[in-house]
Amino acid sequence: MDKMTKEQRHRCMAAIKSKGTRPEILVRKYLFARGFRYRLNHPRLPGHPDIVLRKYRTVIFVNGCFWHGHEGCDSFKMPKTNTDFWENKIRRNKQRDIDEQRQIASMGWHCITIWECKLKPHCRQQTLDSLALTLYRIYLADHTVRHYRLPDSEDIPMAAEPAPEE
Repeated sequence: MDKMTKEQRHRCMAAIKSKGTRPEILVRKYLFARGFRYRLNHPRLPGHPDIVLRKYRTVIFVNGCFWHGHEGCDSFKMPKTNTDFWENKIRRNKQRDIDEQRQIASMGWHCITIWECKLKPHCRQQTLDSLALTLYRIYLADHTVRHYRLPDSEDIPMAAEPAPEE
């Protein structure tokens, strides 16, 4: 049973922020210290991603385990009161996340999701280091030098040469 009144619970839940959360700030500080430059909550992309790295064509969502229903996580436990409401809300959040990521991927962007539980002190550095490594790999894959080979045939007219007369 809930120890708070309905009004107290409503006030507590309404006070939880969706932007500028502690996990998001941890990721932003790490990225900035490593030289990654980003924008926050870009309005033209579906879902207003938490962090947008245009140079890398990558967006990062920093998800709270409770609000986004992180399966298998200790931080996600379904509330015992008003269970139907919370099940529906979390299911809608999960479906919205999937739809937004599909839209962003169809626009040619890479999507990375970082879960709040992976930013706990015991595994934070590993998570952030793997994020940087992933961004470097994305950049290298998107910016590799592509070598084009001309066909072996010598019958190809050059743009500066007149067409052969027959």
